[in-house]
Amino acid sequence: MKDKRILFVSSEVVPYLPETELSSTAFNSAKNAHSKGVQTRIFMPRYGVINERRHQLHEVIRLSGMNLVVNDLDMPLIIKVASIPKERMQVYFIDNEEYFKRKAVFTDEDDELFSDNDERAIFFAKGVVETVKKLNWAPDIIHVHGWMASLLPLYLREFYKEEPLFTESKIVTSLYNSGFEGELNSDMASKIKFDLSKNDKIATIEIPNHTNILKSAIENSDAIIHGSETISEELISFIEEKGMPVLAYESENIKESYLNFYADLLSVN
Repeated sequence: MKDKRILFVSSEVVPYLPETELSSTAFNSAKNAHSKGVQTRIFMPRYGVINERRHQLHEVIRLSGMNLVVNDLDMPLIIKVASIPKERMQVYFIDNEEYFKRKAVFTDEDDELFSDNDERAIFFAKGVVETVKKLNWAPDIIHVHGWMASLLPLYLREFYKEEPLFTESKIVTSLYNSGFEGELNSDMASKIKFDLSKNDKIATIEIPNHTNILKSAIENSDAIIHGSETISEELISFIEEKGMPVLAYESENIKESYLNFYADLLSVN
């Protein structure tokens, strides 16, 4: 895997957000790949709870400045970057004042999901792709963590399917049992239809709950990793129907197993 390129895209990453199974696994999988000579890039949203001064985030002017269209509205894309201390790993932050300035991650002070979480997820997916295009950095593996990042496989496979930078990329999605109750905005599918028009794959998220958003990621990925010990039976059955490569949950030998899984995936034409 030395000199291969892996793009890690996660809705949460330590040390920028509190330590959870998801945020720690996303960080550690990238850290280990980086330590083995793999070229890595990490992307996450720039939530308002992230302390920019403490973590030394700074805007990258040459990457910022474009507008992304979300539900027929032009939304400015701001790119910020930081380096994880001691690791020499760069983390790119997708930012927009309307979507990410608020001092919270997914829910308000009443623990209710933000009504625009669907648009935030669309903006994040498109922002990652457009930034990687500006970097002109073609990843061999794209590893997705967390539901906020789970529209990325759909957009890569459909909206950006003609983009040569990603034609050889293999998409891996990690599944976690940390999600949300209820549903995102009921207009989510119609907002995605603005980009994908009559695409059949949008049907998966007509009801935008946590399980269906992950199903969308699964059906547009090349392989799946169990990031949590327990995954819903519905998702397990869905994966089995697709007949795709799966890495079972491991609590110990995660470093080598992830790298071997990547290598096996790249060896399949």
